[in-house]
Amino acid sequence: MVSWLVVGLGNPDPEYALSPHNIGFMVIDVLAAGCGARVTRKDSRALVGPGEIAGKKVLLAKPQTYMNLSGGSVRPLLEKNGLTAENLIVVYDDHDLLWTGLRIRQSGSAGGHHGMESVIASVGTNEFARVRLGIDPGGTKRAEPEYLLKPLRREQLKELDGFLDHAAQAVVSIISEGAEKAMTRFNRRAQGENEDE
Repeated sequence: MVSWLVVGLGNPDPEYALSPHNIGFMVIDVLAAGCGARVTRKDSRALVGPGEIAGKKVLLAKPQTYMNLSGGSVRPLLEKNGLTAENLIVVYDDHDLLWTGLRIRQSGSAGGHHGMESVIASVGTNEFARVRLGIDPGGTKRAEPEYLLKPLRREQLKELDGFLDHAAQAVVSIISEGAEKAMTRFNRRAQGENEDE
């Protein structure tokens, strides 16, 4: 029996593979490599793969619906595996956080993220764990929608592996010790980030 559904949000086309909007997919790939899972089976309009994290059976998933329709994949995956929102972790990019910022939350609004809006609407609650990953590069690029779908900059790619590893460890922490303890351990402020965030 699967104990957790861990979903990374992104877009399936190859040209988006290294875009900021696909960082959720990237974290799923790191988690899969860490537990020997292969996220290749098609199920509920997603690519999924079973694995074990912190002694718990998990299902890793990358919806193939395109970002703004992600909920149409998440809800059937929960239902098929007899899970509720309490057993869901969603990993996604957040343009309100500076690059490499990370926030774990146990609930909350979508904050304008259309993928999360879809998940919340489909699941019927916002009471589930999520790992928000900062992608805002700062400067003049921060408000440009095109930035989300273009490849990460060279300087960001240098920091990407460490950022993804940190995010994957945050997911493991949620599964192993609960979201509250994980928040204490992993929520961090990116350099120069607004103290009010």
